Amino acid sequence: MENLIFCFNATLPIFFTLSLGILFRKIGLFSPDFVTNINKFVFTVALPMLLFEDLSTADFASMWNGKFVLFCFAATLLSIFISAFLSFLFPDTQRGEFVQASYRSSAAIFGIAFVQNIYGDSGMAPLMIIGTVPLYNVMAVLILSFLRPGVRHIDRRLLRKTCKGIVTNPIILGILAGSLWSVLGLGMPVILKKTVHNVAVLATPLGLIAMGASFDGVRAIQNIKPALAASFNKLVVFSALFLPLAVFFGFRESELVSILVMLGSPTTVSCYIMARNMGHEGTLTSNTVMLTTLFSAFSMTGWLFLLRSFHLI
Repeated sequence: MENLIFCFNATLPIFFTLSLGILFRKIGLFSPDFVTNINKFVFTVALPMLLFEDLSTADFASMWNGKFVLFCFAATLLSIFISAFLSFLFPDTQRGEFVQASYRSSAAIFGIAFVQNIYGDSGMAPLMIIGTVPLYNVMAVLILSFLRPGVRHIDRRLLRKTCKGIVTNPIILGILAGSLWSVLGLGMPVILKKTVHNVAVLATPLGLIAMGASFDGVRAIQNIKPALAASFNKLVVFSALFLPLAVFFGFRESELVSILVMLGSPTTVSCYIMARNMGHEGTLTSNTVMLTTLFSAFSMTGWLFLLRSFHLI
């Protein structure tokens, strides 16, 4: 019972905050444009500030773990290959969306919130983001270009644009700035420290509320079978495959929770935006985002309970 209460304390506040976003949209407090602007603010300002704050005050030299980053990269790459293999069970028009929706997590907003809710800071989540987010983006372009309906070549222009976007990604820049600040041992004046903190604390609640406000349950009944399959991969299959390997390699505490987030958190909303912009219909992707957001409340609690019961976190 103690372990179950621990898991509920870690997961339920996150999903109640998500639910507030749904409520605010339903009562007309949030418009679609307002939600879009919140997402943009969180992604470009608040979340990079949060990562900068956590890393700039940490001993990054001792925090760095190449083995952990490499594991995150390898597990993500294998997840992509597995998704690509399973995509041949579905029609050509759905394969690209299926692959992307199966592997691409809300590693930043949801991941930081989840780890922070348990440990009080972002823990090893920034290193997990380094090992996964660039790969997420590059592979998404390759997959959606090559598996686009009626097309069998890579969109090189979009690939170059995505590579440039990775280099200028605000989240990556926040991680790099915080790491450099820590390595150089720079101090931070009280005024600057409080200002950074005041912006950083907005990232988690605003990001979760905006994610909830983007949820539309009516659309989740369209193309339900491939969406259910992609959701099962996202919430169950990859965690079942790679969490035991993570334990075998000796990862514990925030390392293991960050890996769980990487493997089993909901599909990110940006999947839908990218799918639509690259010539895909988008319904399968939006359905998977909604289903994984809904059911991750149960799956993440279950995985967390399992790890806690075995005294791994």
